[in-house]
Amino acid sequence: MIILGIDTSCDDTSVALLEEKNSKFKIISDIVSSQAIHKEYGGVYPFLAKREHQKNLPVVFRKAVGKNLSKVDFLAVTVGPGLEPCLWQGINFAKELAKETKKPLVPVNHIEAHILANFISKPQLTTSKSQIFPAMCLVVSGGHTSLVLMEKIGKYKLIGETQDDAAGECLDKVARILGLGYPGGPAIAANAAEFKTQKTHRLRTAKFKVKLPRPMIHQKNYNFSFSGLKTAVLYNYKSQPLKIRKDKNYIQAVSFEVQQAVIDVLLYKTAKAAKDYQVKTVMLGGGVAANDELRRQFKKKLSNEKLNFFVPSKKFCTDNAVMIAVTAFFNRTKGIKKLKNITAKSNLSI
Repeated sequence: MIILGIDTSCDDTSVALLEEKNSKFKIISDIVSSQAIHKEYGGVYPFLAKREHQKNLPVVFRKAVGKNLSKVDFLAVTVGPGLEPCLWQGINFAKELAKETKKPLVPVNHIEAHILANFISKPQLTTSKSQIFPAMCLVVSGGHTSLVLMEKIGKYKLIGETQDDAAGECLDKVARILGLGYPGGPAIAANAAEFKTQKTHRLRTAKFKVKLPRPMIHQKNYNFSFSGLKTAVLYNYKSQPLKIRKDKNYIQAVSFEVQQAVIDVLLYKTAKAAKDYQVKTVMLGGGVAANDELRRQFKKKLSNEKLNFFVPSKKFCTDNAVMIAVTAFFNRTKGIKKLKNITAKSNLSI
């Protein structure tokens, strides 16, 4: 079975061909075109991203599919959540392909896809279900910070989500404050890693006295809030003399502290939810899950708790069409031939 996946939910134009055989997946092609144009603006502009998708989709499609379109069994496309102008580019492109090939088109939830990205290279997740489920899934990216109880594939319960900024959005905004550019997560991580490796980092922490809050960490719920963390960084930054603001040691110290604050909240809430719901597994998904320090600390903590821990390879944490195709495989009975029923849903929940 061969599935064609398409994702244009934000600023990456992605097309992939995936083959499934005996519950194992083989990636035939995986092409992603990232829109570097947004770097100069410090964030994604939806209608600019839409224009780039219009330009990039035909090129990415040709590279990914080549002459294999006739071999495709069904198509899949992200319908939400995401930036609506961008979503429509992928949806309309997929509809035209569905008309041309007369193949079913499966609408895919982007949040579910980030969770099922764990299944791309781990066939044991489908063959050892009794040892895996129930699972607690943390989807953490620039647009989403959500805790989802997964009883089985296709059966989910949203138990917590961000009340304002998502974790990745917070890191992007902090990077903008510090002058580190966009996307902010990798820049924050690089500076935090540099800070951590310096033998004198404790002395510099004391020098700059960078201590940030862990918002909502002890509230009796599973929700998140990162807007206040971003604001705390802004106040700290503005309180410093210009010379300190430009000091690389200060920037590294803030990066280290804000990254650790985010990790502390995510890890505490996820571990608490896993214990409260008595799950067997914790899964991560989303762009922030590519962070090395976050992965290391989650693995250590959950190993101590004797929980299974799964996180996709880094390339499948960020937006990609392979995870869209995998998700469509598990939802293949939902393939739609009445294409007018497929619409963009920017605020789609799981």
